[in-house]
Amino acid sequence: QVQLVESGGGLVQAGGSLRLSCATSQMIMSIHRMGWYRQAPGKQRELVADITGSGSTNYIDSVKGRFTISRDNTKNTVYLQMNSLKPEDTAVYYCNRVIAKVPWGEGTQVTVSS
Repeated sequence: QVQLVESGGGLVQAGGSLRLSCATSQMIMSIHRMGWYRQAPGKQRELVADITGSGSTNYIDSVKGRFTISRDNTKNTVYLQMNSLKPEDTAVYYCNRVIAKVPWGEGTQVTVSS
């Protein structure tokens, strides 16, 4: 049973923006800290941004000031607004809990051209 569905990726030029969405269930989101991860070709999956149930956020240095994570607990959806995109942001993006992960979804491809 698919429980994490990411969407919103695409091909964009450097400097452009995308908004990713992750649809899930109340059981998965609840009060859990949720995160957006990415995996570039040949690299390990990394946590890019996370958000607690109360809305506190954390970002890796390379995306600070450009990405914004948010959540809508009424819709069981997590978002990632990505601005000023760079070619190095190219990756498949996934969402999941930060702790007690559930099976991964298919992710959504983000490709940033220079």
